[in-house]
Amino acid sequence: QVQLVESGGGLVQPGGSLRLSCAASGSFFRINAMGWHRQAPGKQRELVAGITGGGSTNYAGSVKGRFTISRDNAKNTVYLQMNSLKPEDTAVYYCAARSGVVGTPYDYWGQGTQVTVSS
Repeated sequence: QVQLVESGGGLVQPGGSLRLSCAASGSFFRINAMGWHRQAPGKQRELVAGITGGGSTNYAGSVKGRFTISRDNAKNTVYLQMNSLKPEDTAVYYCAARSGVVGTPYDYWGQGTQVTVSS
């Protein structure tokens, strides 16, 4: 009922910037929040940044001050601006949507986009 498509990943140098996009379609009225997650090899998936329908945002401590999540309702698109990138930011980044309340699992997922930070 909800489809998410990520784009914008790639290879960047340490200290560089990258902007990820997530286009949503389908039953958008069911969504309470959207967020960006990432998963590196051998590590657990983690929530990087989230944004609610009311515009409230939250960030993981490791990215706060460097990453910014935003939304363009007219385009049904969520963005993740990533600045001052570090090698430890290397991961597959997933866009996700949540139909439940805070604390419930995200139930709609995109296919993921690879971000590699390396010289």
